[in-house]
Amino acid sequence: MSVVHRLTAGWLVDHLSFINQCGYEICDSFAYPGSVTLGTFVTSTGDCHAASTFAATSSSRDGPIPGPGDALETESKPAKTTYVFREEFFDVSKPHIAAAPEEQLWQGCPEVSLTEIKPNSNREEHQEGTKSGIGDSVASARKKRKRKSVFNQGELNALEYHSKVRKLIWEGTLHLVQEGLKSGFLHRTTAELSCRKNVVPGHIGCGLAELCEMAKQFTAVTESDHQVVRVIDDETSIPEQDLLSCVTENSSNCAKIVVLMGQKYLVPPKSSFLLSDISCLQPLLNYKKKYDVIVIDPPWENKSVKRSNRYSHLSSWQIKQIPVPALAAPNCLVVTWVTNRQKHLRFVKDELYPHWSVKTLAEWHWVKITRAGEFVLPLDSLHKKPYEVLVLGRVQGDVKEALRKSEDVLPIPEHKLIVSIPCSLHSHKPPLTAVLAEFIKPDVECLELFARNLQPGWTSWGNEVLKFQHIDYFTFLQNEN
Repeated sequence: MSVVHRLTAGWLVDHLSFINQCGYEICDSFAYPGSVTLGTFVTSTGDCHAASTFAATSSSRDGPIPGPGDALETESKPAKTTYVFREEFFDVSKPHIAAAPEEQLWQGCPEVSLTEIKPNSNREEHQEGTKSGIGDSVASARKKRKRKSVFNQGELNALEYHSKVRKLIWEGTLHLVQEGLKSGFLHRTTAELSCRKNVVPGHIGCGLAELCEMAKQFTAVTESDHQVVRVIDDETSIPEQDLLSCVTENSSNCAKIVVLMGQKYLVPPKSSFLLSDISCLQPLLNYKKKYDVIVIDPPWENKSVKRSNRYSHLSSWQIKQIPVPALAAPNCLVVTWVTNRQKHLRFVKDELYPHWSVKTLAEWHWVKITRAGEFVLPLDSLHKKPYEVLVLGRVQGDVKEALRKSEDVLPIPEHKLIVSIPCSLHSHKPPLTAVLAEFIKPDVECLELFARNLQPGWTSWGNEVLKFQHIDYFTFLQNEN
């Protein structure tokens, strides 16, 4: 199970285990064309079974990881191959920035004011020897800012928010980590024993976002003369135009491999996706499904994104244009990932959700820890925090329908923690399927917007929706025929 431990405070989640339980088992391998530049080739697959993380992924620890694509291409007879996500992407053995001894998780969470939160910053004032705390309160921090210009308004707002959630995060994480240590899922000695560097690969896969831009040059088609969904069949070639202009669906109980622009991607069973940008959402609306759960991970606008130009971002106005009301079923649960900028959190709660007729119900936190159970960053770091925020709400509408759909499910708790070892790949969020299960009815329709990976039972949309499905992120186990 992807949920390792469940306590009142929240859940300790195994992200890697969830990926490997998605059913990435391929049967009847076929030779691939030597060079595929246009069109999408799909392999047929056999029955699939969940892969065990603890049994299957250990093979990636010893020696170089073989090239899974090459192995399939050179294998001439049908064989069963189980793919597992590469374990080293979750090998976070040490904090990115070590916390001071008194700030480590094991020291407990004493009742402290902001005075005792030591600035962890490279600002010139601190380099010159400033050793005082932030101030007795946010008010004193304002005075200090006037004196030395240390804090801007956004930082003051962040400090105020952090002071409210700090104890909940510290104590809840500590209890979940203690359970993880008792069960052996986490290991205090990990940091001392591990000497392997966690190397994140460079560019993998074709430029999906660029491909979406190219798709805008294709001849426009209308709903009447174009299919709404393309079902992946065995040995089917799908032109890029079809892939980018309708929802692609793997309705079988087994995984498929598609080749897009010469790059191979794994598609889990019972999943569907649309590869497009925000200007080409009509195929998703044409799919005519109403979703009971919608998870949104917007590319929030911020200064670092603008400077790095690493990925495109959307303005608040653009995010408001996403047709969530047209996609949501009555009483739909909407979950939005938010960065630690208070500007974005206020926007979601005060503008975005009201605009979509969504009532805010809760704020949860995703807490990132190492394999040894430490925060990946000092909890009181001023620059970055070891947690991110999720805002949960429900679509308001027909009262009778809402009451019917809320029968036999628990109400959304005001606060919960999702604690996990984060993937080292940028913006690969932990799965919410298991943690949301008790708050929704079984077999509901689920949608992820701005997705970068696929999940069984979900529809996923985004201009990088296949990003983490690239076969180079996986390794394989060759089984007997």
